[in-house]
Amino acid sequence: MEPKIGITKKDLNTSVDFLTVVLANEMLLYVKTRKFHWNVSGNSFMELHKLFEEHYTELEHTIDEIAERISKLGAKAIGTMQEFIDHATLKENSNNTVDQKEMINELLSDHEAILKQLREYIKEVEETNDYGTADFLTALLQSHETQAWTVRKYVNK
Repeated sequence: MEPKIGITKKDLNTSVDFLTVVLANEMLLYVKTRKFHWNVSGNSFMELHKLFEEHYTELEHTIDEIAERISKLGAKAIGTMQEFIDHATLKENSNNTVDQKEMINELLSDHEAILKQLREYIKEVEETNDYGTADFLTALLQSHETQAWTVRKYVNK
């Protein structure tokens, strides 16, 4: 049943399209962060192992919230790995020999890419009556700002 919540069908579809890309990117980032958690080694092993676990745990919660937001807007969330890959703007990491520095730089780059994309989506969604999605994306942006900040602290200048 289509929701009658004061948002046009076109605007609902726009929000769902944006949320689908966000969901796909979150899933790719989740898998990548989990992979790095499993494979990190070196001087900061335990510290990064715990940081990556903290981040992927938060991402797991976020993924569920995004899928539920899509459902609240009357749509079905994607759910196969192929759908996630097809909709994501982030790329998988298929390199099996990634060192700590590469892990940190890649995660930082992904968080920053998500932040830029979220800012664009928020701007566009704010032009509709979908204030719930705008607020939802803003909270997600703040979460990624925090994760990017913690990862950025490991980058040697």
